[in-house]
Amino acid sequence: MKKVLIVDDEPQFVELIKIRLEANGYETKTASTGEEGLVYVENHPPDAVLLDILMPGIDGLEVLRRIRKKNKSIPVFMLTAFSDEKRFLQAKELGASGFIVKTGDLKKEIENITNMLKISDNYRSAEPEGDT
Repeated sequence: MKKVLIVDDEPQFVELIKIRLEANGYETKTASTGEEGLVYVENHPPDAVLLDILMPGIDGLEVLRRIRKKNKSIPVFMLTAFSDEKRFLQAKELGASGFIVKTGDLKKEIENITNMLKISDNYRSAEPEGDT
């Protein structure tokens, strides 16, 4: 079972995504702050991370920067409710694996998330062993 870490400060959004991902066969862990997310990634590296860009304290861009310093192979998908081109470019430069815009259409967001995770799973399973 693939393990996905959801790092987002919106508890209702996190709970809904968690329920739907688990229904699709993923094990999920959650963190409500960037600090919690970093601790989790350090101690229990997940197979993928869903990371909100805008959070209090350490924001998603800084969390991504710190994850990439230690692990370049974990797929990190950025979540955002605001389409800010500058932040998108920064996240891309830092090695974000993809972007999911929170549109308010939860069904569509979950579909986008599960599709990205499936693509990520397929990509990682196709990598030769030892090339991480």
